[in-house]
Amino acid sequence: MLSHLSHTTTSTISHPFSSTTTAFRHRLQPIFRHSSSNLFKFHKKPPSFSTMDPPRTAAASGVRVLRSIRSSMDSRKQSLIDVKKTKMSLEDLNWDNSFVRELPGDPRSDSIPRQVFHSCYSKVSPSVQVENPQLVAWSESVAQILDLDPKEFERPDFPLLFSGASSLVGGIPYAQCYGGHQFGTWAGQLGDGRAITLGELVNSKSERWELQLKGAGKTPYSRFADGLAVLRSSIREFLCSEAIHGLGIPTTRALSLVTTGKYVTRDMFYDGNPKDEPGAIVCRVAQSFLRFGSFQIHASRGKEDLAIVRTLADYTIRHHFPHIENMSKSDSLSFFTGQENDSVVDLTSNKYAAWAVEIAERTASLIASWQGVGFTHGVMNTDNMSVLGLTIDYGPFGFLDAFDPSFTPNTTDLPGRRYCFANQPDVGLWNIAQFVSTLSAADLLNEKEADYALERYGTKFMDDYQEVMTKKLGLPKYNKLLIGKLLNNMAVDKVDYTNFFRLLSNIKADSATPDDKLLVPLKAALLDIGEERKEAWTSWVKIYIEELSSSGVPDEDRKSSMNSVNPKYILRNYLCQSAIDMAEQGDFEEVRRLLKVMERPYDEQPGMENYARLPPAWAYRPGVRMLSCSS
Repeated sequence: MLSHLSHTTTSTISHPFSSTTTAFRHRLQPIFRHSSSNLFKFHKKPPSFSTMDPPRTAAASGVRVLRSIRSSMDSRKQSLIDVKKTKMSLEDLNWDNSFVRELPGDPRSDSIPRQVFHSCYSKVSPSVQVENPQLVAWSESVAQILDLDPKEFERPDFPLLFSGASSLVGGIPYAQCYGGHQFGTWAGQLGDGRAITLGELVNSKSERWELQLKGAGKTPYSRFADGLAVLRSSIREFLCSEAIHGLGIPTTRALSLVTTGKYVTRDMFYDGNPKDEPGAIVCRVAQSFLRFGSFQIHASRGKEDLAIVRTLADYTIRHHFPHIENMSKSDSLSFFTGQENDSVVDLTSNKYAAWAVEIAERTASLIASWQGVGFTHGVMNTDNMSVLGLTIDYGPFGFLDAFDPSFTPNTTDLPGRRYCFANQPDVGLWNIAQFVSTLSAADLLNEKEADYALERYGTKFMDDYQEVMTKKLGLPKYNKLLIGKLLNNMAVDKVDYTNFFRLLSNIKADSATPDDKLLVPLKAALLDIGEERKEAWTSWVKIYIEELSSSGVPDEDRKSSMNSVNPKYILRNYLCQSAIDMAEQGDFEEVRRLLKVMERPYDEQPGMENYARLPPAWAYRPGVRMLSCSS
């Protein structure tokens, strides 16, 4: 399996299995139409893996048991917690630096770019130069997670502390070592090239949170870069971290955004025309920034570093998956895989197998959530995949405007569109395959356990995606043909993804509605369609109304339910750009207003309707709807 860590094909996504891929893609066909024919070419004859459709009874039962264990443990923990809100000063925060205490680190402490072996991290301090740094925006909800008093944002030294120019007492700063596949090619060592983790906090709920400054200066992993970040990309990362959280999707968070007062040279379009841009630093927050690539790098380096994969896995399970650490044989987590021989996978006998299955499921659930709101990550390299199932590393992301399954917001992703909207479920599966290959190389999984994790990814994705789409349409049950026809119509007419689903809740379950009135509730979304297309849409709405009528749910109840899963507001790229343009002139109010709107995306928010408008013509200029990785 480890051979897949080093393949060099960039135009295809290869899998170390075939039947799983075929079954999974067959199930996706009615949903996503873009996937290119060469996306799943194989470079050698693959081993025999089982299908993506294991018997549901055993698998579902086992997953329920696993979740029951987790829920029970969480309940016991919660009963010991003082739920009274705690508000602390920066000096009173509870630091506990387990990552550097429990894992092997780089013996060197300088920031000279180099290959770092036998280490999970390198100790390094922020080195960014600042001149009158300014606090652009902050998240009070993230402060609450950390038990940080919101009044701390008013401190005169806050911009200095969260630009890295001054040190927070208690943390041990470091940059993480990891590798990854970039656009399908093994890229070797990557690591935190400009992100420096300040340390870990433990809050009053006993939750562990890492604070990380992005753009705080060089690290041993900076390669030829300067370790800095510009205001443009920092605003996008800050806002999207909080917008994705507002949508209810797992994500890293953002505590603060600070300008450095210095300029950074960037070639935004990689066309030989660099310019100076304002510098900035985001303080990112997550329970862990571990990625698939955090494990891959050690497996790729052979026998000497292979043991670190197990050490890092043990650390991750101990701190972030304690319900797996505490499983017992009595939990009876055994599953039939569908294979002829040795067909039972017992997850209680191998905690690493249970862990791999949970990571696969979390990843599948995450991507199903992305598809539901039309979010396209843009750079799904394995170094950008969180082992906690979080959305991580916001670069050239984009939400769908006009529905186009082939949409990619990343100019680097052209023309192959490996990371386009329609391909995200496939890429997630490919990335999980690389991850379980890494665990197999370290003798943490056998083939049938790896196979089962892959099966669970496909089943979990389809289950979650079907549930998401059923709720978006307010249906009593999943209707494959109805949803497939809807998405086809939306693609043909380039219908705005977000606005259409929000308007759809206005359809009444009244079969007596005249044909010429059926499309009235959708008028604002179905712009400039001809008579032939009106007939197609009218036909679809009639069938949709029949489905609604069969549910017996009152129209107002259904509307309320649909509006709770169909956002009115999404972080469209043109909204980001408007905030960026103002911020680069020293006006940060639009960043702050946009943050407030995106914190409540499902609410009507009277007076904020302009933030739900379709993109203006200028939004299609280079650097707005589509972006490069320059940041």
